[in-house]
Amino acid sequence: MGHSWATWRFHLIALSLALLFAGPAFWVITLSLRAPGAPPRALEWLPTTLTWANYRTIFELLPLGRYLLNSALVVLLAVPLTVVVASWAAFAVAQFPPRIRAALLVSLIVLRMVPTNSLWLTRFLVFSELQLIDRFTTLLAPAWMGTSPFFVLLFYWSFRRMPTVLIEAARLDGLGPLGIWARVALPLARPATVAVSVLAFVHYWSDFLSPLLYLKSEDRYTLTVGVRTLQQLDATNWPLMMAGVVLLTLPIIIVFVLVQRAFWLDGRAPGMTGN
Repeated sequence: MGHSWATWRFHLIALSLALLFAGPAFWVITLSLRAPGAPPRALEWLPTTLTWANYRTIFELLPLGRYLLNSALVVLLAVPLTVVVASWAAFAVAQFPPRIRAALLVSLIVLRMVPTNSLWLTRFLVFSELQLIDRFTTLLAPAWMGTSPFFVLLFYWSFRRMPTVLIEAARLDGLGPLGIWARVALPLARPATVAVSVLAFVHYWSDFLSPLLYLKSEDRYTLTVGVRTLQQLDATNWPLMMAGVVLLTLPIIIVFVLVQRAFWLDGRAPGMTGN
């Protein structure tokens, strides 16, 4: 009886939270299906006439297909690079003596507290001197440093929970640091790998300021810049803009749905345990 009630309580809370967050998303989708140029109505959740014309129109107004491919290219390169670099850094920090490890952790926390907008001018000047403006390389530059100190900390917490005997046994078997990282540490840090991958995907997919600052050629714009351009073309056409928002948001939702089970213990949701 207790187990049944715990399961029902978990699903009830999960359903309530899902409805809370799904409400605005559902309103955006229905608004994108309204007639082109129709003003938004807060009390009309389902329009009387549904049309898919807005999704066809946004591709006719702008080369969103090209922008979509550019965003996909950046994500496909940045996410694996972020996982590799952040996990390398975290594994190295975890192997240092306690005093050096503590100093590095403090440095990571301090770097995490630095506002991102304070680095925009410095990065732009550096990229300009290196003649990297208007190249995808500028968008991938943060990935070469693990994208965020927070990602390094996520991997570090996973690596520090691993039994020391596993690392020592791998060393006795003749594995070097990269071999231990690839064959022992990274496979055991699967939840951290999934979490960093998802967060990195969301970061690079939804990044607007970096493409806006560093890209000059229209054929290299990402989808976020394209949606912004769509808004500037007709700021009063809400169905058209919401169609662009749905196109931008849908991949993030799909990725989350595909990987959410990786966060469940033994493939089961919290509150659901075996007999």
